[in-house]
Amino acid sequence: MSEQWQQVQTVAETWSPEQVLRWAYSTFQPDIAMASGFGAEGMVLIDMASRLNPDFRVFTLDTEFLFPETYELIDRVEKRYGIKVERVYSNLTPEDQAGLYGPALWSRNPDQCCRLRKVEPLKNKLSELRAWVAAIRRDQTPTRAMARKVEWDAKFQLVKINPLASWTSEKVWSYIRQHKVPYNPLHDQNYPSVGCTHCTRAVLSGENPRAGRWSGFNKSECGLHATTVEPVATLVGIAASCEANET
Repeated sequence: MSEQWQQVQTVAETWSPEQVLRWAYSTFQPDIAMASGFGAEGMVLIDMASRLNPDFRVFTLDTEFLFPETYELIDRVEKRYGIKVERVYSNLTPEDQAGLYGPALWSRNPDQCCRLRKVEPLKNKLSELRAWVAAIRRDQTPTRAMARKVEWDAKFQLVKINPLASWTSEKVWSYIRQHKVPYNPLHDQNYPSVGCTHCTRAVLSGENPRAGRWSGFNKSECGLHATTVEPVATLVGIAASCEANET
C-alpha cells in the first residue's frame, strides 16, 4: 500500500476534479469534510460532491462578519443540496473581541483578526478530521501556486485535497453556467472574491481579482492556505499510519 500512496500525488495531477473527490471520499470517509466560503470555486465543488457522495460534509468559518448575500447563499445551498452546513465560530464573539483588542481590529491588524476568527477556528475543526477539501486554484495567489491536488498540510497536520488546483476562473464559470449552479450575486457586482464585509470591496477595472481583499494592506491571504507542502514521503508515512490504525 505504501507504494500506492507514494504515487498518489503524481497520479492525482492527471485526475479531473471529480476523480480527485471520488478518491478522497473513498479513502477518508467519514473523516473528511469540505471547507467552503461559498465563492464560485466552492460552489462548483459542492455541486460536484453532491453528484458523487450524498453524505458529503461542508463546513464554513462563520466570522459573524459575512455579507448578507453570503448567508442567503448558505440557506440556498442547504435547500438545494439537502445538507446542513456546519458553521464554525471563533471562541470570541465580535463584542468579546472588541473588548479585548479594541474596536475594528480588522482595520488595524487584519492578520490578528483573521487568526482569531478564521485560523484558530479552522485548526480546531480540522483536528476532528483526517482530510479536508479546499477550493483553491494555483493561479489565484503566489502562495497557492505550488498547491498539489493531494498534499500533506503541515500547518494543520492532515491531508489536504485541492480538486480545482489546476483550473482557471474561466473553467469555474463555465461549469457554473453549464450546471446552473447558484452563486453569490456579489460576483456580478465586481466582487470576484468575497470575504468579510469589513475587509472586502469591489474590484476596479484592471485590478487583480483579489485586490478587493484587505485593500490597503500587504495581505492577500487570511492564513488558511499559507501552508508549507511537505514531501510525498510525509504523506506516505501518514497514510501508512492511518491504515495501521484501521486494521
